[in-house]
Amino acid sequence: MNESFTFGKYGGLLAELVTRDIKIKYRRSVLGVLWSLLNPLLTMIVTAMIFSNLFRFDITNFPLYLLCGQIVITFYSESTSFAMSSIIGNGILIKKIRVPKWIFPLSRVVSSCVNLLFTLPALFLIMIFTTDSFPVASLTFFIPLILMVFFCLGVGMVLATIAVSFRDTFHLYGVFLSMLGYATPVFYPESIVPDEYLFLFHLNPLYYFLKAFRQPLYEGIFPDVNLILICAGLAIAAMILGFSFFRKYQNNFILYI
Repeated sequence: MNESFTFGKYGGLLAELVTRDIKIKYRRSVLGVLWSLLNPLLTMIVTAMIFSNLFRFDITNFPLYLLCGQIVITFYSESTSFAMSSIIGNGILIKKIRVPKWIFPLSRVVSSCVNLLFTLPALFLIMIFTTDSFPVASLTFFIPLILMVFFCLGVGMVLATIAVSFRDTFHLYGVFLSMLGYATPVFYPESIVPDEYLFLFHLNPLYYFLKAFRQPLYEGIFPDVNLILICAGLAIAAMILGFSFFRKYQNNFILYI
């Protein structure tokens, strides 16, 4: 089956799927989308109190450092987890109508992008209260974020494909996300990691995206060109692998959903 990769043709369906996902997430919630602003702030406050006082990490402007890390790890976890369940969750729709199946993991990642946009005001509030100025370089924060969206889409399509026939993927991936959270310098400085274990950072894709995201917002400098190139390479590799893997097995989805 040859499914055309035409965004214009299926743009309406994509918008409907994204809208549905947002409504489901905030259904019966009194504060609604306001939780997207409050949740990272409250989490940051609690975590900052624990790690800045109990462990005494010597990090300048720890709240901003921490929130940058939380935004990156939360977006990755949410977008890839949502994408992983996209085919199974839309099984009835897939059986009833003929649409390109890639639109379902894509819609989940786009939904996570919308949630990400809701959390950015929290980041800007912390910057206002904890920094003296906004350097021009801070405006380039979106570059690593955009590259990370494509990276997450590629990873999400691989996960969605595997999860259709191997449901234990959901449980295993939850454990993996916990490990990844600790293996990424979200709440601790890189300086506390012994030299013999630094290679673990270099094997962690999120390390590069997080570092490129912190440079304009936390350090106030333009993202390093080599760092951006690494992020771009990771995003391209993930997209190629994700779409190739997804396309190869998509015709078998109907047998398992």
